[in-house]
Amino acid sequence: MIEDRERVATTDARDLALECVETGIEAGRPQRVIREAVSLGGSETPAESREGGAADETLRIADETYDLSAYDEVVVLGGGNAAAHVAAALEDVLGDRIDGGVVVTDDPADTERVAIREGDHPVPSQRGVESTRELLAAADAAGERTLVLAAITGGGSAVMPAPAGDVSLAALQETTNALLESGADIHEINAVRKHCSALKGGHLARRAAPATVVSLILSDVVGNDLSVIASGPMAPDASTYEDALAVVDRYGIDVPDAVADRLERGAVGEIDETPGPDDPAFETVSNHVVADGLTVLEAARDAAAERGYETLILSSRVRGEARDAATTHVAVAEEAQATGTPVSAPAVILSGGETTVTVRGSGTGGPNQEFATSAALDLEGGITVAAVDTDGIDGATDVAGAVVDETTVDDAEQAREMLADNDVYPYLAERGDLIRTGPTGTNLNDLRVFVVE
Repeated sequence: MIEDRERVATTDARDLALECVETGIEAGRPQRVIREAVSLGGSETPAESREGGAADETLRIADETYDLSAYDEVVVLGGGNAAAHVAAALEDVLGDRIDGGVVVTDDPADTERVAIREGDHPVPSQRGVESTRELLAAADAAGERTLVLAAITGGGSAVMPAPAGDVSLAALQETTNALLESGADIHEINAVRKHCSALKGGHLARRAAPATVVSLILSDVVGNDLSVIASGPMAPDASTYEDALAVVDRYGIDVPDAVADRLERGAVGEIDETPGPDDPAFETVSNHVVADGLTVLEAARDAAAERGYETLILSSRVRGEARDAATTHVAVAEEAQATGTPVSAPAVILSGGETTVTVRGSGTGGPNQEFATSAALDLEGGITVAAVDTDGIDGATDVAGAVVDETTVDDAEQAREMLADNDVYPYLAERGDLIRTGPTGTNLNDLRVFVVE
């Protein structure tokens, strides 16, 4: 999975850190999690199910069952970084029981019955708008006897753009860029995006009604808030236009006039709010988180334990400024190394979540690269750090993250200057510390691995 791994894994500790990264990401791949969460007639494959006779009319999804004979069609709708892979995995289970569908993604996969349409991440694009228009048309076509399997994954907010009202794609792009660079967390970012969209914030559920909708969700959001994952296209939205305006004001974001006008008109009641919990559209919707950050962390923990290391999952909910979070993580690793608290070395300490970067410079990088660089500034020996985004794309770069140790920083002043300019990508590239995976087929937030000797 990791490109040129032998070159990056120059020590045993680096090799273990990269093994934890690979094992964690592999555990979150849709092919695996869908196979565990979905079955037809008690069997794992369509061929096995057909041999079972009447039982193959029963579809199990997590802890719920559905009688397929009650529906005229089964379609797959949705989007996100891993959505095409979810669709492909559903085809593996259901085969020709799937009648069609549309999924929008930036990471296509081969499917036979579901149309895969492309969008872009992390900034929405024109092709994403056109693809999402096709998705919305498919949702509009769903009827009362349609079973919609909704593939919802991280990245859906960007790859499924549906500008609402007078908001143009250019205005949406400008707003998205400003939000991503502001240091706002994902809840705040999505409060704005949902109120500029004809799909987000439960609107897709309203478009699909009165169909039965079963969402299979891969969560990249701290706490698995359904209204935030991919901006909650199939979930009720408790945020308001006033909340969105407050985010814009809090971070001093100069949004385009069309966005400001829409938010202001919504705040005074001139535009309907996003669908809330009492909206009838949700009466036939059920949502299932089939994988999240803990899926990744637990697999990485098991990989470290097999190598004889003590393990500790520090948290799956780490958030805040990346470079500040790094300092705290290093302190925990130093304590373990010095005193055996909260875990005895040799140990592997793991965390997940989603840190942010407030962009003040003009360089290239991402939250995990800044986390790694900031951590490296404090490393004195015996601690190795890997930090990646599990979708393989850290920020707007072509890398997943980085692995660092005490050899990474040979000039602390230069490293601090690069951090100040948000330009750690070339710094890490020069040292051979970047981790490249390409698109991984999943998106379950960040993974950080501290190997403590």
